[in-house]
Amino acid sequence: MESKTLPSSAAEHAELPVYNKLHASTLAIHGGHQANEHGALVTPLHQSATFAFDNAEQGGARFAGDQPGYIYTRLGNPTTAELERKMALLEGAEDAAATASGMAAVSSALLTHLQAGDHIVASNAIYGCSFALITTQLNRLGIRSTLVDFNNMPAVTAAIEPTTKVIFCETPVNPHLDVFDIRAIVAIAKQYDLVSIVDNTFMTPLLQQPLALGVDMVIHSATKYLNGHGDVIAGIVCGNREHMTRLKYEILKDFGGVISPHDAWLILRGMKTLDVRLQRHCDNAEQLAQYLQANQAIAKVFYPALSSHQGHRFIGRQMKRAGGVLAFELIGDLQHAIDFVNRLTLLTIAVSLGDAETLIQHPASMTHSPYTPQARAEAGISDNLLRISVGLEDINDIIADIEQALV
Repeated sequence: MESKTLPSSAAEHAELPVYNKLHASTLAIHGGHQANEHGALVTPLHQSATFAFDNAEQGGARFAGDQPGYIYTRLGNPTTAELERKMALLEGAEDAAATASGMAAVSSALLTHLQAGDHIVASNAIYGCSFALITTQLNRLGIRSTLVDFNNMPAVTAAIEPTTKVIFCETPVNPHLDVFDIRAIVAIAKQYDLVSIVDNTFMTPLLQQPLALGVDMVIHSATKYLNGHGDVIAGIVCGNREHMTRLKYEILKDFGGVISPHDAWLILRGMKTLDVRLQRHCDNAEQLAQYLQANQAIAKVFYPALSSHQGHRFIGRQMKRAGGVLAFELIGDLQHAIDFVNRLTLLTIAVSLGDAETLIQHPASMTHSPYTPQARAEAGISDNLLRISVGLEDINDIIADIEQALV
């Protein structure tokens, strides 16, 4: 089905002069919004699976691609379309697609460009389920992969084969926050005619815009900061019109990993406070990182805002701030780390990130458990590494809880 079966595209809205003059924090509130029949300030929730046609001729015309309009929510929905327009505007993309989960976004983006016989080069440090998708599920489909350290650009280049089609990474990296040079990755991709895909979940478009640096596709787990309240599972993919048309009307249409209108509506609501939430997340994370770095019970802190971190040089030229996630290694063994986590009373033991609550998890046994011990070692994920998604609580309360748990 052609893209013209849906109403006006994100690209058309991006070209409006009013949007070109607005800052990102304002776009997060107003971007993509359209007037509705009753003048509702809040975007209406179109909780409908299907859409009625005025007559049989109209239905046939929409299916043929000769008339714009909605058909079936798997093919498009007005509420979902507003979220897609907003994200395209924020990322500087021609279009965007909302998906049922962050992993649906990852798999849809990859399957848009890969088929049996192809090869992908990916970072050896990525989210555990992305790792499992690339190394196991894609392999079952005849798509091979090579995972390397993206801090080593010669190694990335050396991994490229004649059948390589995609280069994939996330930056900052989950869980130890390494920061990769997006411009260098783009240069390699262009040299070898590869599609570059970057997971921008940790940063959001308010802190980093990979497309502006030359990346072809950007992925978000909208579950995290975009929604911000821990009550939605969703994903977003942003890119040019050609790539997004194939993703929407072949991959998403046929595999079916589309977002529900209600979840899209919740994300739209959450994004109105994205900027103010992000600033508090970053402020708290910076103060917590400084506290942990000065604490003698901590072996190492991983946070790009610290001058000791390898990603510090990218602050201000690739990413505006370091985000709200940090990691650290305790002095001691695995049991020491487990005992520390179990003594916490305010911090919540849970995976995910970007919620109002401060969350702590143990990557080796939780989010990155799909890795083999050898793969975890190669990715720098030790048994005593802990990851914190720093929430919106008073920073003094967060620090006090950690302090009492370190005894």
